[in-house]
Amino acid sequence: MAKNKFAAHYIFTGNGKVYKNGIVVTEKDGTIKEIIDTGGQLPEKASVKFYSGVIVPGFINAHCHLELSHLRNTFPEKTGMAGFLSRIVKQREIQEDLIKEAARIADAEMQRNGIVAVGDIANNPLAFDTKKSSPIQYHTFIEALGFSPSRADAAFEYTTLLQKKALELGLNASVVPHAPYSISEQLFRKIGELALEQNAILTMHNQESNEENELYQTGKGKIAKHIRKNLGIDLKSFHPTGKNSLESVLPFLPASSQLLLVHNTFTGKEELDWLHANRDEGKTSLVLCPNSNLFIEDRLPDVEMLRSNGLNICLGTDSLSSNHSLSVLDEMITLHQYFPDIPFGELVQWATGNGARALRMDGKLGTIKPGKKPGLNLITGMDLQQLKLLPGSRVKRLI
Repeated sequence: MAKNKFAAHYIFTGNGKVYKNGIVVTEKDGTIKEIIDTGGQLPEKASVKFYSGVIVPGFINAHCHLELSHLRNTFPEKTGMAGFLSRIVKQREIQEDLIKEAARIADAEMQRNGIVAVGDIANNPLAFDTKKSSPIQYHTFIEALGFSPSRADAAFEYTTLLQKKALELGLNASVVPHAPYSISEQLFRKIGELALEQNAILTMHNQESNEENELYQTGKGKIAKHIRKNLGIDLKSFHPTGKNSLESVLPFLPASSQLLLVHNTFTGKEELDWLHANRDEGKTSLVLCPNSNLFIEDRLPDVEMLRSNGLNICLGTDSLSSNHSLSVLDEMITLHQYFPDIPFGELVQWATGNGARALRMDGKLGTIKPGKKPGLNLITGMDLQQLKLLPGSRVKRLI
């Protein structure tokens, strides 16, 4: 079988290894055959394609809402979480054809941006056909919503029917909670029982705003007001725990389940220590969506503190309702801008190997390793001396 040979100034494999002037040899179908360590001295070899820049594996977008792509350039920025939620609620009734077409365009955008796999949230089936026909590998998180205990049975039934529809189309799918402020204890318990039964991957929006913690600590605040005013839900049945939101709800979910906690903007060391103490080791991933955090709350998580704690960190784009692009590289650029001490190689691992592990796709994706078929991306416009991303850095999909 014919082979392709790709070389660049650097090859970052996604698992910590770096090759200066290395060569990646692939089969015609993209499967990695071998990585040649040239010792930094690229030999004059026929049929080797040399690129100016850095080769990395295909990106893993660990958190996206494809079905919200029609909301691009719709919402004002920096309104806070409660303001953003009130606008989302009002935008739910949109023409189905518009949603489907926007999802198709967004999927194509992610392909161009070198994304090979996505952990995608679904509240309806409108993006299912796009995901079925896409070369991108999707894990669909069927998101349950229902803060009122009386809605638990109906909400759970709807999500399980949606999961069945996704599975019938050949999509990988699991039922997950939306966020601590939108799920009742009864619904959390149902989701946890199903996850244990199915050995499912779970995800949840976590501590995206401080009001989320305030809800559980005191029963008051802007999110509590949003629940009463915009959703029309009586909070009499809700009893504040006096604890933060994470510690209040995670006991309802299996400690052994693979779990992706998304955003973590207001997550502190106390919560991370709690995760280490109360969840099975290696089962928790933290998904960072920095551009969405800046869009909504104008604040970023304490990334240095998060990375020092030893949990698996990966990257997501969130949706086009709270971001200007679906580009994992754009998320990396933002992180390098605000946290310049994070090594580029570590950012690559977050964007590739770590995300693949979180979505259980690391058997084929995430790292440049013989036998895998991760896709190859070329990053250009970097500071190659300092190995720093710049605002003008770009990604080109090689395979």
